[in-house]
Amino acid sequence: MRKKLIYYLVFFSGLTVIFYAIVSWLIPGYNDRKLEPISIVQPFSFTNQDGKPFTNKEVDGKVYVAEFFFTTCPGICPMMNDNMKKVYAELKNEPDFLILSYTCDPDTDTPERLKVYSDSLNVDTQKWVFLTGRKDSLYNMARFSYSIDDVNNNLVSIEDDFIHSQFWALVNRKGEVIAIYDGLKQKEVNALIKDVRKELTRKL
Repeated sequence: MRKKLIYYLVFFSGLTVIFYAIVSWLIPGYNDRKLEPISIVQPFSFTNQDGKPFTNKEVDGKVYVAEFFFTTCPGICPMMNDNMKKVYAELKNEPDFLILSYTCDPDTDTPERLKVYSDSLNVDTQKWVFLTGRKDSLYNMARFSYSIDDVNNNLVSIEDDFIHSQFWALVNRKGEVIAIYDGLKQKEVNALIKDVRKELTRKL
């Protein structure tokens, strides 16, 4: 009786595997996770590490990842950007992919300081761009465009407000945020790389 039970379990498990393989082969996209829009990135204008304007026009039709950090952060930012360097290394040769790193401490992070920071990472700033600007504009981007910080954290006084988030936003070619990832978790970093590759195959 025991042998017969084991036989049936193995038999039906095999059938399940075969069925899944056939369905995956016959139905294109069956095994392709479809990411739905979370929010839409609003038009923006900031200043990059070279002191030049950088607007939403620069990312039209591109897939990109957005994060918020600050150069003097002693805690999560170094770990987060070590992980972002892995994303950069995997995808830097993709012509339609970018990384945007916005400072959440614009009083300290001038373009000159961002330039020193980007040089320390030894990355191509045509592919990984560092941005600063007005604090209220930066924080509105984090909360309303990228959805990586709770809008309820918006205090009455912008001087008292501060963002410290390890979350990254993935934006598709249409300017839609389609997923949020924890930049401190390797599993989610790997998922991001995989999802970027999928999005790069999609056309407008």
